[in-house]
Amino acid sequence: MIVLGIETSCDETGLAVYDSDRGLLAHTLHSQIKLHAEYGGVVPELASRDHVRYLLPLAEQALQQAGVSKHELDGIAYTAGPGLIGALMVGASTGRALAMTLGIPAIAVHHMEGHLLAPMLEDAAPDFPFIALLVSGGHTLLAEVQGIGQYQILGESLDDAAGEAFDKTAKMLDLGYPGGPILAKLAEQGRSGQYKFPRPMVDRPGLDFSFSGLKTFTLNTWQDAKQAGSDDEQTRADIALAFEEAVVDTLMIKCRRALRETGIKTLVIAGGVGANLRLRGALQAMVEKENSALFYPRIEFCTDNGAMIAHVGCLRLQAGQQEDLQINTRARWPIDELEKI
Repeated sequence: MIVLGIETSCDETGLAVYDSDRGLLAHTLHSQIKLHAEYGGVVPELASRDHVRYLLPLAEQALQQAGVSKHELDGIAYTAGPGLIGALMVGASTGRALAMTLGIPAIAVHHMEGHLLAPMLEDAAPDFPFIALLVSGGHTLLAEVQGIGQYQILGESLDDAAGEAFDKTAKMLDLGYPGGPILAKLAEQGRSGQYKFPRPMVDRPGLDFSFSGLKTFTLNTWQDAKQAGSDDEQTRADIALAFEEAVVDTLMIKCRRALRETGIKTLVIAGGVGANLRLRGALQAMVEKENSALFYPRIEFCTDNGAMIAHVGCLRLQAGQQEDLQINTRARWPIDELEKI
């Protein structure tokens, strides 16, 4: 089965072609970073218009790279949520229209399920069951994954997602947009031990997260430094490192707790923050001590992309699932509501 995947949940337009026999054949991506940079964040209306501009040209490019005609497609998969409603509607309406025109089925894909199963695009893919840490700009959660569509939420963020905390902290430090990667780069110049930040919610039972207090602690630390006249680049780097270490330690501690409480020996990390090298290093060191294994997608598939949507769409279409003509998109969509395969 050959499936075209469409991802337009936020500020990246991703298209991909996935073959159930040959794997991923092609993927293309357009990022809107430059478009939103001057506003310091994503402007939903501009995001939607940019998806309209690039979606079809990128689809043609992906098909050409894959060496596949649109008439050879067996299905269309599109992100239906969670995300920005306007952006989702661009991809969903285009995908549904293409499917209807070609006389093939369409399937609505959950954005977070795409991320969750992205490591399965790699040659060394995890087996079920596993613990998944999904950590991005909009979501931070731990889930026990027994199979496709079988997701039990073990813990999630009670306020800011980890990626959101990265971006907001970067904005506090006047680092520009997108803040998370810039903060991580600056942290490489930081001196460990200059500041000690709290590890939120690790001293209490459970697997939930909270990063809003850590964000406030960072702001207070930076303001104190400015009042003391020590707001130079090195101080900024030291604070960035202290913040990053606190987030990474918190995520690592909760992942270790999830592995121990469930007895599962496989950990999957997915989502944009999963590209953070300090986080990957900390989790790798942890799983080695726990006699467990760690899996994650390649860097380009940590952030939003069409490959993960085409992959999940193919799995669900093969299982006989498909959408009717009505288009339903959801800004919020709990992942544990999905139908299992």
